[in-house]
Amino acid sequence: MKSQNLPSAFKNAFNGLFYFFVHERNGKIQLCAAIVVVAFAVGLHISASEWLVILLCIGSVLSIEMLNSALEKLCDLVQKEYHPVIKIIKDVSAGAALFASIISVIAACIIFLPKIITL
Repeated sequence: MKSQNLPSAFKNAFNGLFYFFVHERNGKIQLCAAIVVVAFAVGLHISASEWLVILLCIGSVLSIEMLNSALEKLCDLVQKEYHPVIKIIKDVSAGAALFASIISVIAACIIFLPKIITL
């Protein structure tokens, strides 16, 4: 397999981002959630360290959600019919995305709720 050059690698990666946010339901949902969180962060004037936490959470959730989508597509390609092992793979992958989302919501509450309460 021929190695791709750097511009091609970036183009393919951006194509993947575009596909995820345009064609995947969870991509649209998570992107909207990220935009809302960033708007809250800007509006509530969070600190630099709080920005780091928020950005790490957004990056983690979106990355895991993208991997989950890719893994589901691969499973569907490999095994069209129901298979108990494929179900476990898909469930664990979705569980990873859910876990990252729950932790991110907790982090957002820790950062935003005290600021909202003092308004």
